[in-house]
Amino acid sequence: MELRLQKFISDCGLMSRRAAEDEIRHGKFTVNGVKATIGQKIDPSHDKVEYNGKPVRGGQKKLYVMLNKPRGYVTTMSDEEGRKCIPELLTDIPERVYPCGRLDLNSEGLVILTNDGEIANKLMHPKNHVDKIYHVKIRGEIEPEKLDLLNSPMVIDDYKIKPVRVTVIERKEGNTSLKFVLTEGRNRQIRKMCEQAELYITRLKRIAVGELTIGTLTPGQWKYMNYNEISYLKNL
Repeated sequence: MELRLQKFISDCGLMSRRAAEDEIRHGKFTVNGVKATIGQKIDPSHDKVEYNGKPVRGGQKKLYVMLNKPRGYVTTMSDEEGRKCIPELLTDIPERVYPCGRLDLNSEGLVILTNDGEIANKLMHPKNHVDKIYHVKIRGEIEPEKLDLLNSPMVIDDYKIKPVRVTVIERKEGNTSLKFVLTEGRNRQIRKMCEQAELYITRLKRIAVGELTIGTLTPGQWKYMNYNEISYLKNL
């Protein structure tokens, strides 16, 4: 049975369809020794697919992982600058899993990882509107007008972001804790929003992705998802 190359790659757990399309565009995939093209169809039982010269094979066991990423790690599989990467925290996992979205170097909290390309695509695609919840500590008090600004339409990097719900959790000892609920995740969005409002972030932590919460995971700790958590992802 023939299927599109990017779907085959996603089904193998190598990466999401969107990521596969980018890599096909950049000439990273070949089919039977010939550079692949976007939209190309293959027969997995006969055609030989390679990524960067290495065979891509199906039948990989699907894994679903939740990680509490500590500060000081980048959410990538490798880093040209030699910074610490999240695979260093996942040494006991038998198959390679990939992050569904990112947290920047100085942010911490929940990262979902999987080798299920379809699930990764569901989590990252804007049309699914999967809420992401963050707890953000800022220095000092927050004036009502600045809270109003964070809740109003904002333009980040020439892009009008979707509405963000921001509420005060706690005011304590010269700091204010805020809850941000995002339906999309632009690059460093919360930090850029706070910069516009002239607020200084001292801690930024993602505590939930949709109905999946960080729970009791400590920084650097990970766990396999349970049946209910996996079912939630598959029903997005």
